[in-house]
Amino acid sequence: MLRGLLSFGSMTMVSRVFGLVRDIVISSVFGANAATDAFWVAFRIPNFMRRLFAEGSFTTAFVPVFTEIKETRPHADLKTLISRTAGTLGGVLLVVVGLGMLFTPQVAMLFSPGAVDEPQKFALTVQLLRLTFPFLMFVSLTALAGGALNSFHRFGMPALAPVILNLCMIAAALWLSPLLQTPILALGWAILIGGIVQLLFLLPQLGKLDLLALPRWGARHPDVRRVMRLMVPTLFGSSVAQINLLLDTVIASLLVAGSQTWLSQADRFLELPLGVFGIALGTVILPTLSRHHVNTDHAGFSKALDWGLRTTLMIAVPAMLGLMLLSVPLVATLFQHGQFKPFDTRMAALSVFGLSFGLPAFALVKVILPAFYARQDTRTPVRAGVASLVANMVFNVIFLAILFHLWVPRDLQQGSILAALARVPGLHFALGLASAVASYLNLALLWRWLGKAGVYERQPGWGRFVLRLSTACAAMAAALLAGRHWAPDFTVVPLTDRLIWLGVLVIGGGLVYLAAMVLVGFRWRELREH
Repeated sequence: MLRGLLSFGSMTMVSRVFGLVRDIVISSVFGANAATDAFWVAFRIPNFMRRLFAEGSFTTAFVPVFTEIKETRPHADLKTLISRTAGTLGGVLLVVVGLGMLFTPQVAMLFSPGAVDEPQKFALTVQLLRLTFPFLMFVSLTALAGGALNSFHRFGMPALAPVILNLCMIAAALWLSPLLQTPILALGWAILIGGIVQLLFLLPQLGKLDLLALPRWGARHPDVRRVMRLMVPTLFGSSVAQINLLLDTVIASLLVAGSQTWLSQADRFLELPLGVFGIALGTVILPTLSRHHVNTDHAGFSKALDWGLRTTLMIAVPAMLGLMLLSVPLVATLFQHGQFKPFDTRMAALSVFGLSFGLPAFALVKVILPAFYARQDTRTPVRAGVASLVANMVFNVIFLAILFHLWVPRDLQQGSILAALARVPGLHFALGLASAVASYLNLALLWRWLGKAGVYERQPGWGRFVLRLSTACAAMAAALLAGRHWAPDFTVVPLTDRLIWLGVLVIGGGLVYLAAMVLVGFRWRELREH
């Protein structure tokens, strides 16, 4: 699992770095305005459906069935499963994409109601959505190929595939956009082309494992039906965070122009630790837990999950503190160029601060969910997901009402609420904070029901581990606060100064954390041997 984590995590790191470069380029070329808001809405909808159909529900339903067949049946059955599943998934998604293309204005109206009163922005959202919607089908088939490769512990190439999409978007922003009458449409074309190339990139890897077969319809095939039965509950359960982000998209469309972009940039900062470690751990641990469950190895199941939980906490907790304390320096250094101004930096930093609070919960949920899916229990996560989704909506309203009362001038509060929301910047902070708090509720419910299932036995040493982690994180936080006190205002100093000071803060904070862990007794072999 450690080798798998290092392989998947390192390739995901490359992908996330290119994703960060992509967002820096987009912010510099286009800024934060109505056009970029339209793009992020158009990209977020198929991206949400990708995680719903592909990386979320499909992968968590497909991998346990695939692993069981791999462990107990001939190789030919695996090849048949891929062929039938690809044909069925592709056929269903072809219909979904067709309906999405046909009813694009209605979809745009549903997820961006605030743009309806702005004809130009709404028309641009519709145009972009028609370009990005087919991405769903290609990236879902890419997830099928990736799930099969992961089951054979080939984690590197599936994790590297998203780099292709990021490269396409960077190239489009820099070179294609100046040639178009509406420059932002270049990003829509890049997403469509990137989705196709990602799929073509993984097909040779399947061929090397003798798993490449022509797609065939297989809705009645017994193994495909098992995947579909497991997939239906996980359509919701594994994508709660994405549904929450979409709800945030709807509310953000009612706020100040730029709010969509600021929220998207905050999500990008979370993607690095969450993708490299949270999602990577969940991806690596799922085949292992599935194998232990098939072989009724309860001790192995508990040890694998325990290892995943400790590894996640060692990364997610210091990452949360680092992102919260360095939100302004990070945003200013990476994004404050060209059309992205100091005001945008402060607004995006608010989103980073609020959303980062939930990072440990987001990451731990990614590790705990496989404990249910490996046992082909897809219903329990749905119950937790429903509660979290409802809570997120309630928290959105509560936090938005509190900030409305505190930040909106009294004269504006007396008039139209919608008009006030659209004029006062900073209210998007409530949305990130609500998602973070809701994620802790989701985690608490999953943990409670995991205990009731009796499949996880906590391993020795947790008290010592938590004490070490807390001490090291406190030392790192103190070092970062001291550094921020001496550092200049990142929104006004030149880029060179920003880079130097950010390097000092990030590297210094990381070294303090590692040194403190060693001083309080942690050794690398403890994790390796756990």
